[in-house]
Amino acid sequence: MAEPGRPGSTTAPAVRADVARRAAASAAVGSTLAGAVAVTVAVVAGPGPGLTGYVSEAGIAGSAHATTYRIGILALAGGLLLLAAALPPGVRAAPALLAVGAVFSSVSGAVTCSAGCPLPPFERSTVADLVHGGASIVATAAVVLAMVALAVSGAAGPAVRRLAGGVAGLALPLCAAVGLALLLVGRGELVGVLERLILALAVLWGLVTATVLALDRR
Repeated sequence: MAEPGRPGSTTAPAVRADVARRAAASAAVGSTLAGAVAVTVAVVAGPGPGLTGYVSEAGIAGSAHATTYRIGILALAGGLLLLAAALPPGVRAAPALLAVGAVFSSVSGAVTCSAGCPLPPFERSTVADLVHGGASIVATAAVVLAMVALAVSGAAGPAVRRLAGGVAGLALPLCAAVGLALLLVGRGELVGVLERLILALAVLWGLVTATVLALDRR
């Protein structure tokens, strides 16, 4: 019988798979961090309306930082895919949900909204505005649902489960508050602050989870 860890051993493929997952987790940390920095720079340095506007306004056509914003969104989408690849074997729903989040994040970055990123019911929207806004909502929802899926997954380690459950517990009511605010209030500082809190939570969750997986502390 081959010794464990030697070529031909039954454990060798498992060891290689574990190394690959940890490498994906490390790459997810880098991609997510780079994306978060790029988007933050575009939002802070751009001439946007501050907290009364949407984060996506940094990427509208003609903005001096639109390219930086789009690169950042694509890097964040890549981070989601890498995090999906880094999850332990046996985790079912979360990788698919993270992949959905990555795809719709990419759509959100590729399809830019018009000036002000207007959304119904208080503003008149173009088709591009609706596509961009819808993709952003689906991407955010998919990531939050991935947290929920990890929180209840028996295949995820305790650290990953606790982290996902804690952040999901914060993100879910914030998402509900944003939905109600959009329907009842519309654009304003309330929606702007809530949107930024949700995005910050999602990014921090991705960074910490990927770090935990890269260090194999799950």
